[in-house]
Formats: sequence, C-alpha cells, structure tokens
Amino acid sequence: MSELYSKQDTLALRRKHIGPSCKVFFAADPIKIVRAQRQYMFDEKGEQYLDCINNVAHVGHCHPEVVKAAQRQMELLNTNSRFLHDNVVEYAKRLSATLPDKLSVCYFTNSGSEANDLALRLARQFRGHQDVITLDHAYHGHLSSLIEISPYKFRKGKDVKKEFVHVAPAPDIYRGKYREDHADPASAYASEVKKIIDEAHNSGRKIAAFIAESMQSCGGQIIPPAGYFQKVAEYVHGAGGVFIADEVQVGFGRVGRHFWSFQMLGEDFVPDIVTMGKPMGNGHPMACVVTTKEIAEAFSNSGMEYFNTYGGNPVSSAVGLAVLDVIENEDLQGNATRVGNYLTELLNKQKAKHTLIGDVRGVGLFIGIDLVKDHQKRTPATAEAQHIIYKMKEKRVLLSADGPHRNVLKIKPPMCFTEEDAKFMVDHLDGILTGLEEAIRDKTESVITENTPCRTKMSDEAHLESLSDGILDPKESPSRKRNGLCTDKHSLLSKRLKT
Repeated sequence: MSELYSKQDTLALRRKHIGPSCKVFFAADPIKIVRAQRQYMFDEKGEQYLDCINNVAHVGHCHPEVVKAAQRQMELLNTNSRFLHDNVVEYAKRLSATLPDKLSVCYFTNSGSEANDLALRLARQFRGHQDVITLDHAYHGHLSSLIEISPYKFRKGKDVKKEFVHVAPAPDIYRGKYREDHADPASAYASEVKKIIDEAHNSGRKIAAFIAESMQSCGGQIIPPAGYFQKVAEYVHGAGGVFIADEVQVGFGRVGRHFWSFQMLGEDFVPDIVTMGKPMGNGHPMACVVTTKEIAEAFSNSGMEYFNTYGGNPVSSAVGLAVLDVIENEDLQGNATRVGNYLTELLNKQKAKHTLIGDVRGVGLFIGIDLVKDHQKRTPATAEAQHIIYKMKEKRVLLSADGPHRNVLKIKPPMCFTEEDAKFMVDHLDGILTGLEEAIRDKTESVITENTPCRTKMSDEAHLESLSDGILDPKESPSRKRNGLCTDKHSLLSKRLKT
C-alpha cells in the first residue's frame, strides 16, 4: 500500500493544518491506518489490529457488497436529494419496516448530529414547547444545539447550563443514585424525571422533549432498568412532550435480539422520534430521523420548508439498502447474539478472577467493563483503564474507555466479530490484568513494609493512587488522556472527547 507521506510527515502536516482540538487515538504513539477489512485494520507496516470499537464499520470494514452498491450508483447518478429518485423512497420503505408501525415518516441527513438537531426542531414545533430533559453524562452531537443538551461535553466552571435544559440522573444501577439493591430502580429513576417536570411547570416552563440513547454509550455503557423508559414516556407525554430515542450508536441490530435497542424494553414502549446514524452507511456519512405522521404534519404546518442537499441522495440510499441486505443475508443480528453471549460469558469469568473488574454489562455486541480499585466502594480505576488500553494496543487489539470517570472499557466492534476474536481479545485482557494486579500487589507489600508507621495517615484512595502512580506509565496518566486520546499540557482537563 503506497503512502503519500511517512508517518512522521503525516503527523507534522496534521499539526500544521488540522485544528488542534481534533485529537487522534493513542496520541502518545498513534497508529497510521492505511486499509481495513471486516473486523481488522492494518497500519502502514502491514500490522493487523483487531478492531473492537469501530461501530461505524457496522457490517465490517470495506464490505464488498456495500462498496459495489456505492460504486454502481455513483457511476450512474448522484445529485441533489430534491430530485425525484427511487432509491430514497425504497430505502425509507425498508427502514420503516424495521420500526413499529406508527414510526413511518423519514427525514434523511448526513450525520447523527444533524439528525438529533432536527429531532429537537420537530419536538419543539409539535406543541410549541421549548424545554428539553436530558440524562447526566449524555452526548448527542457536536452542533451548538446539542452541546447545550450534552452534559458529557459540559466544561466544569465554564459552561452555564441553559435555563431550558434539565438534567436527570443517568439510570445507572451499578454506580448511580439507585443501585441494583434498590427495590424498584426503574420507578425511582423515572420519579427523578417527574420531579424535573413538576419543577419546570411550577416555574412556568413547558417540556418539549425527553432525549436519551436507548443504551447510554458515552455515559459508560449503561443499560436502563426494565420499565424505566415506559414510566418516563408516561410522564413526558402527560407534560405535552415527546420521547426521542437516540439510536445513533446502538441501532441496526447491535443488541442482537432486536433491530433497535429500544425494542428490548418491550412492545409497550414506542418512542415518538428515533434518530440514527453511524452504522447506517458502514462508514458512508448518512443519518435519519423517523417519526410519526402527527409530528411530521405539525412540522410541515410551521410553514418552513425542510430540505437537505445530500441527505438521502441516490448514492447514500444505495449504500443504506446494501447495509440492510448484508445485515439480513449474513444474519448479523444472530451473530451479535451468539458472539455477544459468548463474550459476556468469558468476561464474567474474568470478573470472578480479577479484582479490577467491578461490573460487566451489555447486550449483544455492546458491552462495558467497569474497572474499579475497590469493589466495596466501586472506586473508578481510571489510570488503570488507560494503562490497559495502551497495553492492549501493543497486543494489536484496539479498545477505548469512556464513562464519566473514563474507567469503563467499551466494546462495540463491527458486527462480523467472531467467537475466535472474542477469545483472542479476552485472553490478552486476562494477561494484562494479571500483570497489572501482580504489580499493584507487589507495590502494596513494598509500601506497607517501608511505611508501616505512617500508613494510617493516608486514605485508602490516596494509598491506591500512590501505588498506581508507581506502576503505570506516566505517559498514560488519565489527566493527560481521555478515551485513549492524549492532550497537551495546556488542554483543559475537563474536555470530553467522543469516540
């Protein structure tokens, strides 16, 4: 594979011409990827990496059927989406068939951010309300309208939450306000939303929408407790608002048993608006908003025409159709169920073996490993997570970490991921965890021996932190890295970077 530049020249040109806010993975030692196939990526030296995080290449990197579909249509026609063309209506029909009957009207866009921005416009136009309820640690896109409702992107001490934005606790039953030992965490978390609605009404404000990822990705791979969304929808509808399900990262069969993640919550739960993106085009930029006829008509009655030059163009629609075909023809939902169950089983065995693993959670090929320093206190093992990511990279396995404490290893690979891939990944994770825990143990014994008289002066957390500082590579300090991304010393530590 020929390159335009050497890796060093590529880095130099990037520093010169690409905005400094645009970070790369593993910036201390970045990978230059020149090609990819299925679940594997290859650097300029031909080294193969197992991709465990690229949910954009949904049916596999460079899938030949998707590539052919794009090429065939591109050779024939690509044009402004305002011309009449069969591809867009065929794709809208096929896409709608995967959703509950009432979700039948599509608006095509180019990115998940565009889709979520449009979803807010639809919601606000529907009844003329303005306020939005979002979840803590949520991320919904990079447009200004979405940064405002994405606590994941709030900079502490810098961003003032807008008065029309209300933040509800994330329904995290592992380390949230209501945990797995609570009698009814779903109702308890939903009651927090009800309180927000009541307080907003008492202040003369009106709720336009509640928005949430069906499974919260950036928040730390959070699976909502059964019944939570149903109760929230009841409260939001009672307030005259709509429920927006963000499926940008978790849709298109990733959970295995269902095509959409919200469907695993039960047939009695149907959102009013669904947004989707990333996996739709398998790397080709396309996204969509699907809603009800009632909401679509209210949007049309505003008198403002909506069009998107590229959204739903003939090539994008051809690509989208090919992705749907591959998911069905290769039984990728069945694969997500089989491989996801196997991977979860392997990881739970590791949880029983390794003290650093506090929780393993997920559905299908959407899994999080919550790393902790202390099982009782559930202290986030942030530095350890970053250390593991870099060590896994050395083993040619690509992982990343997320969540509010950057301590959750997240796994959301291409849907063609195999049981062999799962075992390969877990075997390397096992070795790295074993080595790390042994080093921590040795360091603990050394500190106890050398500092026994003074030990009571240190808190447990400070003691563990001191051990980590002595074991982990200082280059991997969580104060310098987020999600496997490295920032320079002038960067704000509270900046949040999305994978």
